[in-house]
Amino acid sequence: MGNKRPGDLKERVEQAADAALQASGSVGPLELLMEMRLLAPSHFTSWRKGIIPALEDVIQGSPEKLRRSFGHFQQWARNRGMRPVKIPYQRNTPGDVVTLRVTLSGDPEREDFFNKRYVPGELSAAKTKQTVAKMSKPQDIVVFETVRQSVICSECETELNKGDFLFMEKDRPLCLNCADLNHLDFLPSGNAALTRRARKYSRLSAVVVRFARARKRYERQGILVEPDAIEKAEQECLGDEDQRMARREREATRRVAQDEKLVDEMAQSIRRIYPGCPSEEAEKIACHTAERGSGRVGRSVPGRNLEERALELAVAAWIRHRWTEYDELLCSGHERLDARELVRHKVREIIGRWKDG
Repeated sequence: MGNKRPGDLKERVEQAADAALQASGSVGPLELLMEMRLLAPSHFTSWRKGIIPALEDVIQGSPEKLRRSFGHFQQWARNRGMRPVKIPYQRNTPGDVVTLRVTLSGDPEREDFFNKRYVPGELSAAKTKQTVAKMSKPQDIVVFETVRQSVICSECETELNKGDFLFMEKDRPLCLNCADLNHLDFLPSGNAALTRRARKYSRLSAVVVRFARARKRYERQGILVEPDAIEKAEQECLGDEDQRMARREREATRRVAQDEKLVDEMAQSIRRIYPGCPSEEAEKIACHTAERGSGRVGRSVPGRNLEERALELAVAAWIRHRWTEYDELLCSGHERLDARELVRHKVREIIGRWKDG
């Protein structure tokens, strides 16, 4: 691919930090690594669920590259006026809240670095407190539906067959009996109101997930809750079923109107920033990036607020996919960042034309 320019890593770090911030409103070293594809999201998820004891072994990149990347990241945070907050990564277990380790050695100084996340400096004190509280909430207790034919419990040595439930404790599989979760009943996904109320009435609950090989991710299957909680939730749902159906219909109508308004306002803002962008193209970009449930930048808080940086990212992504050979490069085996580098000049050229009008 040729030699990279010295400024490329700095630019990649800044772009990754901006994207992570746009997506969730905060960004830390681990979120940065995932955005730069140096840490696989599947590994991060496995770590949060207790399958991987420490992340250090699955983080890609040489020590020198990571050192330089983190240096650029901290400089980016200072330049943007970001405020650091220390929020340890934690997960719930049946008996305690466990703090997760990033490093194999558990070095306090390095752990402190990875647990430090950044929020915008202009956030009010109340909003900052709310954001920190949300990020500080430990992850739910997670139980796995086994996909292998046989797994052995590390304590009682019971054989767990495909479809049975197990809990991971310090990288060791446990049956529900040994994990003190065998008194809970399984409630499948599918009824949001029933699930929500059953969790509210159950003193202890766990989320059940199963690994989907085709999509290479864990997918939620339901929850484990106390039997009495399920009965109480079912009675409550039967009592207000008609009201909930009418409310769902009203909410669906309201969301459609909100989405139409957002698309219209977003298209106008894009045409204002890029006067040379064809009107129908601006409409397509707005419809694409503002699609509900897509996870695209248009659905982020900055996107819904029509912030210029968010719209610039949406336009650049649209041009990259629709006006360059970027997708073909990915299909031919190029790495994402290498493919972006190959089409960067063309993307900038089109953006320049659209801005100049």
